[in-house]
Amino acid sequence: MTTERLTVAQALVRFLTAQYTERDGERQRLVEGCWGIFGHGNVAGLGQALVESGAAERGERAPLPFHQGRNEQAMVHAAVGYARHRRRLSAQAVTTSIGPGATNLATGAALATINHLPVLLLPGDTFATRPADPVLQQLEVAYAGDVSVNDVLRPVSRHFDRVSRPEALIPAALEAARVLADPAETGAVTLALPQDVQTEAADWPAGFLAERVWPVRRPPPDPAALDEAVRRVREARRPLLVVGGGVRYSAAEAALRALVEETGIPVAATQSGKGALRHDHPCDLGGVGHTGTAAAAELARHADLVIGVGTRYTDFTTASGTLFTAPGTRFVNLNITAFDAHKMAGVSLVADARAGLDALRAALSGHRVPEAYAAEYRSAKERWERVVAAAYSGDSGDSGGSGDSGDLGDPGGSGRVGRAGSADRAPTQHQVLGALDATLGEEDVLVNAAGSMPGDLHKLWRARSPLQYHVEYGYSCMGYEIPAALGVRQADPDRQVWALVGDGTYLMLPGEIVTAVQERLPIRLVLVQNHGYASIGGLSAATGVEGFGTAYRFRSPGGGYTGEPLPVDLGANAASLGMSLLRARTLGELRSALAEAREADGPVCVHVETAPPPAVSGTEAAAWWDVPVAAVSDRPAARAARAEYERRVAERRRPL
Repeated sequence: MTTERLTVAQALVRFLTAQYTERDGERQRLVEGCWGIFGHGNVAGLGQALVESGAAERGERAPLPFHQGRNEQAMVHAAVGYARHRRRLSAQAVTTSIGPGATNLATGAALATINHLPVLLLPGDTFATRPADPVLQQLEVAYAGDVSVNDVLRPVSRHFDRVSRPEALIPAALEAARVLADPAETGAVTLALPQDVQTEAADWPAGFLAERVWPVRRPPPDPAALDEAVRRVREARRPLLVVGGGVRYSAAEAALRALVEETGIPVAATQSGKGALRHDHPCDLGGVGHTGTAAAAELARHADLVIGVGTRYTDFTTASGTLFTAPGTRFVNLNITAFDAHKMAGVSLVADARAGLDALRAALSGHRVPEAYAAEYRSAKERWERVVAAAYSGDSGDSGGSGDSGDLGDPGGSGRVGRAGSADRAPTQHQVLGALDATLGEEDVLVNAAGSMPGDLHKLWRARSPLQYHVEYGYSCMGYEIPAALGVRQADPDRQVWALVGDGTYLMLPGEIVTAVQERLPIRLVLVQNHGYASIGGLSAATGVEGFGTAYRFRSPGGGYTGEPLPVDLGANAASLGMSLLRARTLGELRSALAEAREADGPVCVHVETAPPPAVSGTEAAAWWDVPVAAVSDRPAARAARAEYERRVAERRRPL
């Protein structure tokens, strides 16, 4: 048997360069690069192996590209952004030292696993040979000698293994690749690598180092389940299709469009599913759930059948169980993951999204929803489009005439809407989105994750291509946007990538700006400064906590943060990290700055301070979100919020 003598780290890097996925005849490398920050736990092992891989001039396979990061959590976010844009068919690895570098991976790992997105984590680990106890950064656990800080990654990883001997690398690496490539199981995969084992040499069989293809198949739905699903669709008078991220990852947009055009079934999208249909498609109702449109919420409340495709039915999507509440509402769920397909007590179609949608379309040949229903949802869509236009222009507009008033504010339901404003005044956040809408091209990508903007984007953004809307809301992790924009740009160098960031999330992880400058990645950062946590401020007000602790202000004599705004210049900070800076003080200047940024050669920041839109009494979010309110309080705000909470929670329905 042919073998090659390599260290464990060298063998792992060689193995990773030889792994491929293949779907629909298209092949791409499974792990297309490695982010890293080096310390004593990985520098002499994986660090040396990456140097050797990059220096190879022997006509062999391409090396594993290395990307230098500034923060371990941010490196995972960049890798996740890459994997999402590549529709989960290609991933990146992240290596850190043992200790704080490794534990800093936990937040990014949780984000990847919750969103079913592949990323390979390669943290160093303490010595397997235990030459001394404790070594630097070793966690001593009296009852378990084999526990290290890396064990914090177990609950946030889809697969975890510790390679404590060279021989263990072969099964560990094969299982890691299998999970990364499996659309039903993928997420964060962790291989903890003791620093001494990384440098040990062994003889590796050629079969382990040879090219290997992991097929990503498209399993069809079970025929009996398909028959039952078709029967339910044909019986329904008011069906609604809810699309999630599974449509994106399966590249099933064309199959979805064909199904709804033949049947007339309307579509509402989760945060991950938004963009599966163009915003101007007659069947597209926009976002669904707590951050969704009033038009989608009204149809959801009266739907007699909900067809979920590639969705996990999070509490935002279901409005904490209060949205799909019509008597007798039933569910059909198409999902590659059986766990998600069985939710809501629905008919379970465990299948690839594209294969399942194609099967449904073929079996529903000739079926269409009643014309009166189609006219109803198209009219609701038209009314909501007027609301969007009014928000972008700064006029308050009406509610769209669909049930609740369709609040255009933050996910906390603060009830804020746009204000009228001319081009020489500071823009509202809605006007910022309107200016971006007018600037971005069809294939540009907009990245966002946390704060008040995901709610506004889900309601208002006019997605024009399948990959344009890149909002991470499975974990809603502050600090995701800038590193994820780097990952998207690496995944698709021909696209313009825009990171839309509030001041709260910017302060979490701005360091990867340096990486963008270093790598000459021309991302466009739109930095919105509103002096606080706008989303939680709205939620705080709605739950009777009166905005406590959510503003970026000096302390007042009374002790609260109600003084003057802090004199923090985040634009100057971005410029100090190497970005070109464009300042916009008015709506007119913002439009000009965005146009200039679009033509810039390198990374550029557009900094804008927004004017808060006025509160309008009586407005509500399109759908509810369960955030428990204090049951007793001396304060009127909390008592009023509790009364509203009790009214809303009584509307919850558990599908059985």
